Amino acid sequence: MQARYRARAVVNLVNGSTVAGVLVAGAGRARVRTGPDGLLVAGGYRLPVPPAPAFCLGNVLVTRWPDEEFRGNGRLFAHEARHASQYAWCGGLAMLPLYGVAALVSWGLTGDFGSRNVFERQAGLADGGYSAKPLRPALRRGQVRDRAARAALTMEPGSRSLSS
Repeated sequence: MQARYRARAVVNLVNGSTVAGVLVAGAGRARVRTGPDGLLVAGGYRLPVPPAPAFCLGNVLVTRWPDEEFRGNGRLFAHEARHASQYAWCGGLAMLPLYGVAALVSWGLTGDFGSRNVFERQAGLADGGYSAKPLRPALRRGQVRDRAARAALTMEPGSRSLSS
């Protein structure tokens, strides 16, 4: 195993997020098996929340799908593995409220919890089954006004006006 994955596994074990992942997987009656790069894969998760087909807690990738089917979906597997690294960088379970705030910001901007969520973008939107969504119409109009205002503020004295 590469040193960076070994470090991620140790950090996520120490910060408690992997332990939480194993406990959640157990509560959802998922079968936990070892995976590549220090990850654990918990297949067959049965609780209704979260509704996603897969999610990550520490170094535990939890999925509703059978283990082999999940591992066979390389893009989704890689997406969830990137979240494991995010847990390490965010200090473990502190990622949960940070993720929640990012999801709410994304929803406020686009009406979609994942599209502008920094964690999902860094993990690969398309790999996780997300797609980029445009800003809400009221915010797009605001962008045009903001650009015009910035342009006006950066104009040299005596230069032509925006309406010219």
